[in-house]
Amino acid sequence: MDSKLVRELRAYLGAIFLQFGYAGLGIIAKLALNKGMSNYTFAVYRNLVAAIVVAPFAFALERKTRPKMTLSIFIKISLLALLEPVIDQNLYYIGLKSTTATFAAAMWNTVPALTFLFAWLFRLETVNFRKLHSQAKVVGTVVTLGGAMIMTLVKGSVIELPWTRQNANSNSLAEEIHPHQFIMGAIMIGAGCICGSLFYILQAITLKSYPAAISLTGLICMFGALQGTVLTLVVERGNAHIWSIGWDTSLLAYVYGGLICSGVAYYVSGVIMKDKGPVFVTSFNPLNMVIVAGMSSFILAEQLNVGKVAGATVIVIGLYLVIWGKTRDQSVSTYPQSELVHQSPQNQTSNTHVSKPTSDDSVV
Repeated sequence: MDSKLVRELRAYLGAIFLQFGYAGLGIIAKLALNKGMSNYTFAVYRNLVAAIVVAPFAFALERKTRPKMTLSIFIKISLLALLEPVIDQNLYYIGLKSTTATFAAAMWNTVPALTFLFAWLFRLETVNFRKLHSQAKVVGTVVTLGGAMIMTLVKGSVIELPWTRQNANSNSLAEEIHPHQFIMGAIMIGAGCICGSLFYILQAITLKSYPAAISLTGLICMFGALQGTVLTLVVERGNAHIWSIGWDTSLLAYVYGGLICSGVAYYVSGVIMKDKGPVFVTSFNPLNMVIVAGMSSFILAEQLNVGKVAGATVIVIGLYLVIWGKTRDQSVSTYPQSELVHQSPQNQTSNTHVSKPTSDDSVV
């Protein structure tokens, strides 16, 4: 019981930690992109840092347990590196340049719904609309999306806080963005969300045949850095200055993104998926927007309004419904096995009465 409780707490705390990490990177990356950082070199350096840091741990800890590399696993890892470290990251940060950190966080809340849909299609998630817990998962996913839209679209009166009173023009940056540019950025982020959802699904599938989570993380980051380098050389050919590294916010984004949001995040999400599945991991994504709003309030002195607070409340309610439905899923899936164990002694007893056992049989 104690070990099961620890495993449960570790899954919840790990999922929450991921959202804090992603929220911090959203703010840091937005500052670096505004100062001229290339999203292409950002993806390359971020995954290169992660690969360099993760590789020694993978070699030391999984040297004896790492499965052999096969063509099927190689293709899956290459596709994983293409989906998230290359396509998703570049599309997301191209879109972030043209929008705002809060809007990008709101768009990222479509990932749980997309992951839920893909998991259902690939039969990684069971849905029985006659069961209350399955209805809770579906309704909870829709509610979290609704909460994100409330935070994005509904403003309401401003909530005066001591640390935000002197920053009445905090939303001026969003107002300066051209509508056409904003729409194109939203499309880019939406396409990135689809790739991110597929990444979680494929990661869950790959872990079944390649359960060495640390090694898988290192290989994804290494392949992602290589593929991203090729993409950058093609797209940004003749633009050598984007590869320069200085002591600025870009370097902070490279290191923070590589350590926290690539190396640690891929590994932690993989560990959680083994027990909980990809839907559980992504169901915590709506917390990202709540955390970004809170961090922006304290760090950037952005004002909170009624819409943000109401949306955050709705997100928490929807997240609770999804988690409750997933918990009931696990208890239902383990019930038949426990029932079989309890029934087996009765079956043995009935068989002994029919066959009139000898003393040797009764001892057995």
